[in-house]
Amino acid sequence: MFTPSNKGKLYPPEPLIRDEIQCLIRACSHRAPTGIRNRALIVTMYRGGLRVSEALSLERKDLDPQSGSIRILHGKGDKARTVGLDATAFDMIQRWLDIRSSLHISRGPLFCTLKGTRLSSAYVRKMLPRMALRAGIEKRVHAHGLRHTHAAELAAEGVPINVISRQLGHTNVGTTSRYIDHIAPQQVIETMRMRQWSISG
Repeated sequence: MFTPSNKGKLYPPEPLIRDEIQCLIRACSHRAPTGIRNRALIVTMYRGGLRVSEALSLERKDLDPQSGSIRILHGKGDKARTVGLDATAFDMIQRWLDIRSSLHISRGPLFCTLKGTRLSSAYVRKMLPRMALRAGIEKRVHAHGLRHTHAAELAAEGVPINVISRQLGHTNVGTTSRYIDHIAPQQVIETMRMRQWSISG
């Protein structure tokens, strides 16, 4: 059985900035079916804050573009929840759905191979660093890092902590607060950024 070389290692979180995310998405082909699928998968994890296992377990029936929501039936601890997703993200998913239909794939996992079988998390683990290298991103890019980026952006936008907690599927707000403080200590940043000084000579 293959064991990843980084198994057991702990890495500090490195949320991506908006430009890096856009470069990552653009690194996936906008013509090849697999590129369009990978774009949609990255966007779903990034804009929905989904864990990789949650994204790979989605089926078409779990999507509701009309209400702007996704139903996750088996989140962490096998808990179900509904998350929000913006219209632009749904547009990118729809591009993949159109490709999927052209391949006569009507059932099964949303993010699948071109034969309709489920993508593995190992595929995603290899695909993201490959796209990051192509995009010229120096940070470590991985699936959970897209979730970190989602949470950091929500915090920077002033979204209430209880809303972020529900979106991420945390069991309590305290978990979310520690999570946000770890990846995006916004109050510390803003306080330090507003300090003024001058230098003479």
